[in-house]
Amino acid sequence: MKRRRARLELVEDRPVRLHRTRFDEERHLSPIQPLTDRQADYLDALATSAQVIVLGPAGTGKTFIAGTRAADLLRQRRIAKVVITRPNVPSGRSLGFFPGTLEEKIAPWVAPLTEAMKERMGVAAFEIALKTGDIEIVPFEVMRGRTFKNCLVILDEAQNTTVPEIKMFLTRIGDECQVIINGDVSQTDLRETSGLRTVIHMIKSRMMPIPVVEFTRDDIVRSGICAEWVKAFEETNL
Repeated sequence: MKRRRARLELVEDRPVRLHRTRFDEERHLSPIQPLTDRQADYLDALATSAQVIVLGPAGTGKTFIAGTRAADLLRQRRIAKVVITRPNVPSGRSLGFFPGTLEEKIAPWVAPLTEAMKERMGVAAFEIALKTGDIEIVPFEVMRGRTFKNCLVILDEAQNTTVPEIKMFLTRIGDECQVIINGDVSQTDLRETSGLRTVIHMIKSRMMPIPVVEFTRDDIVRSGICAEWVKAFEETNL
C-alpha cells in the first residue's frame, strides 16, 4: 500500500496542463527569420506598411514570406481573412481549361502561396480555413465590385496583370487591409504593358509612401543551382 500511495503522490505533484493539444507547438511557432538583408527589409516593410510591392527573381523568398505571414496573421486572429489572387496567364503552352468550380480552377495557379501556408499552419488547419471562408482564393474574373476589409490580400505573379487589371485590383482595397503585390517584371508573359511595371513607375514618380522591395540574384536562397540558372539567363539576356 505504501508503494502505491507514493506512486499516486508523484502523479499528483506533476503540473496539470489543461486543454493541451498536439497543435500547441504549431500555435507558438518562432517568427520567420530573414536569410538576407533584403528579406529583412521585406519583413520590416510588412510590419509597418499597409501596401508592399516586392520584386525579384525566382527563389528569393517573395512568395514564401508572403504565405508565411498570411498563415501567422490568420492563426493569431489578427485578421479576419486572407485573400489570394493572381492573373491566370500561363507561363508556357496552355494545357487547356481546368475542370471544377472557379476556386478549383484557380487552385493550381496559386499553389506556391497555398503550399507555403500549409507548411506554416498545417494542412488540416488550412483546409478548415478554406472551407469556412477564412482563406479565399479569388479569380480575377469575379473581383470587380468586391471590397476587401480587415484582411490580408496577396496578388501573386503581378507582372502578368494588365494596366486595367491592376487598376481594378488596387481599387478593391477597403479599411484595415494589408496588400502584398508580388512579381518579377523580367518574367512577364504578356504581349502588352505590364500593370506591375506601370504601378512601380507611378509610385516612384509620384513619391507615393509604398515600399518597393527589390531582390536581386544575390538574394536567391532556394538553391545554388537556381541561382546559377538565374545568373546564366540574365547574362545571356534571355
